[in-house]
Amino acid sequence: MDFLWQERAGGKRGPKPAFTLPAIADVAIAVADAEGLSAVSMQRVAADLGCTKMALYRYLDGKSSLVAVMLERGMGEPPDLPPGDWRAALAVWAESLMSVFAAHPWSLEASSGSRPVGPHELGWMEAALARLPDGLTGAERMDAVAVVAGHVRSIVVQPGESGMLAALTEHAARFPAISAALADIAVRGGHDQAFRFGLERILDGLERLVTQRKQASVKDSRSG
Repeated sequence: MDFLWQERAGGKRGPKPAFTLPAIADVAIAVADAEGLSAVSMQRVAADLGCTKMALYRYLDGKSSLVAVMLERGMGEPPDLPPGDWRAALAVWAESLMSVFAAHPWSLEASSGSRPVGPHELGWMEAALARLPDGLTGAERMDAVAVVAGHVRSIVVQPGESGMLAALTEHAARFPAISAALADIAVRGGHDQAFRFGLERILDGLERLVTQRKQASVKDSRSG
């Protein structure tokens, strides 16, 4: 994964490289944003750059490396998180991650599974871990970030409401719980708050765990 951490010169011999990895990534991202990740290939990106496929291999060894560079470029630097309240900081982090996925839907697939990881992606994890409250183990801190990120991903991939409403128009009687929930929303409001609702419940759970441990530690110190 060296190509993610330092831009390669494209070989010691031959002419000076005509492209940079960021420039290559930008072309590939434009294709993926418009047509999806499946449309990205070394051949397609080379054509859009105006070079041959073999010339592109001077920089990257295949599509998996290309996608890794795309993800690094698409994610960018982690957001600046507000000082103070850790809950507010993690909320900004989650909102910023959602913005990345919304801008580049292909990044959901690109960030799944075993793959090379670069400094931007690790920087996002570092930013979130650094703002978690004291009182969590190392494993719990990693899991907490994974749970928040997983919540963001789950919201992004949820199906659109229009299709559900169209189905319920003719089949509401078969799904009374859904129909009742939608009827309640029509009266009380609160629609389309799944992201915020879920995030707050995750943060509530972390806060309760940390508080309980602090209370238990105080109790043990007094009893000792």
